[in-house]
Amino acid sequence: MPSIHDVVIIGSGPAGYTAAIYAARANLQPLMIVGPQPGGQLTITTEVENYPGFPQGINGPELMQHFRDQAARFGTEIVEATVESVDFAKRPFVMRTEAGEFLARTVIVSTGASARLLGIPSEQEFFGFGVSACATCDGFFFKGKRVMVVGGGDTALEEANFLARFCTEVVVVHRRDQMRASKIMQERSQQNPKIRFLLNATVEEVLGETAPRHVVTAVKLRDTKTGALSEHPIDGIFVAIGHQPNTAFLKGSLPLDAKEYVVVVPGSTRTGIPGVFAAGDVADSVYRQAVTAAGSGCQAAIDAERWLEAQAHG
Repeated sequence: MPSIHDVVIIGSGPAGYTAAIYAARANLQPLMIVGPQPGGQLTITTEVENYPGFPQGINGPELMQHFRDQAARFGTEIVEATVESVDFAKRPFVMRTEAGEFLARTVIVSTGASARLLGIPSEQEFFGFGVSACATCDGFFFKGKRVMVVGGGDTALEEANFLARFCTEVVVVHRRDQMRASKIMQERSQQNPKIRFLLNATVEEVLGETAPRHVVTAVKLRDTKTGALSEHPIDGIFVAIGHQPNTAFLKGSLPLDAKEYVVVVPGSTRTGIPGVFAAGDVADSVYRQAVTAAGSGCQAAIDAERWLEAQAHG
């Protein structure tokens, strides 16, 4: 019979590691199942300059290694596996992985969300080197440069308006002849002299140099009506076509909203199942920042600790 853990954390990243640090320091001996991308989205981020405590900035993978080392230092047991399914209908809770089953009195879900990307090879080649999915994270690096935003919703126009603070020109590319964004966001963007629109266009290829380092120099677009190709000089491209929370393994086991984010009680990390908590981007469709994820990881660990204490004295 597998041992029953007080706390099992599903997923790593800023939320999961912070939850592990707090749970371990509370002597809950947490077990973390890191998932398919240990460290989360920051492991594919070249430079992080907006995380407090690193005035000179820090490489994303290096920052996440610091998180992991700190969690391990306080006794977190780290398992290199991916949760394939869960059973929250009985207690203790069951997490099933390719490495076996794990049992828990409380669970913290911190599996994050993945940016939806264009799915072209050149996008992957230049990701983190001129291709980004987060203007808030990377916009400052393009100060005084010309960039492109791909998308037609509110998120794309929010990113465009944010980038216009730094960049000389922001070109918004959308595959249809009309934007999906709200009327007020469209009006705000159209009134911004730094923003212009290219409609009925899709990105075919990201062009750039690979030596002495990766640099984006242009984007090849295809006209969706005529099929004609055109090349546009550009310094960076921001993909803003949405995020997908990593919750497929939770369907039917935990309440999710219409966008498949985990539903939590406002002002807490509690989910619809007592003893199960959610932290980070998996429950946050608004901010999606490392620092907010870390903060909610702290909250989740405290919520789990208090829940366990209440059960012991109930």
